[in-house]
Amino acid sequence: MSINKEDIQYIAKLAKLKINDEEAETFTCEFKNILGQFKILEKLQLDDVPIETPSISVLRKDIVKKCGIDDLYRNAKKMRETSVEVPKIIE
Repeated sequence: MSINKEDIQYIAKLAKLKINDEEAETFTCEFKNILGQFKILEKLQLDDVPIETPSISVLRKDIVKKCGIDDLYRNAKKMRETSVEVPKIIE
């Protein structure tokens, strides 16, 4: 897969980042290096390598906490009645 400056600018737009042409060139080189590392990983023969499972449980017991409606909405930037209003994220 080849990546170019236009791809970087599109990704930056999706992430709502403002980058100039010089930064786009730098990120293009960095993305190409990252993709090159994945190509190296794809060449590794890992069919005979056993999959290890963790020896300890990483799960914890869920604890239910009750809170008031005001606590739920206190960090919301915009509210519309009882709904939290968020910016549009899909083009």
